[in-house]
Amino acid sequence: MKKLFYYADRYLQKSDWKDMAMLKFCLFSIGILAGMKIPIRNKKKAAVLALLVFLITYIPLMTKFVGVVTEKRKAV
Repeated sequence: MKKLFYYADRYLQKSDWKDMAMLKFCLFSIGILAGMKIPIRNKKKAAVLALLVFLITYIPLMTKFVGVVTEKRKAV
């Protein structure tokens, strides 16, 4: 668990406001997918839109996170 928090801290240090905005959109869209209370006639449209936003934001976020995790630690 400590390693996860360490990587999260490093990720946040390397992030700017745009990364945080993408993270919020990503979490918002996955929340819509998880708890949809939308009428049946509109569910497919909402699901497709939320999935699109999720994928558009998730891929760059995870790419950056994997880069942070795999980068060698700098000597302090």
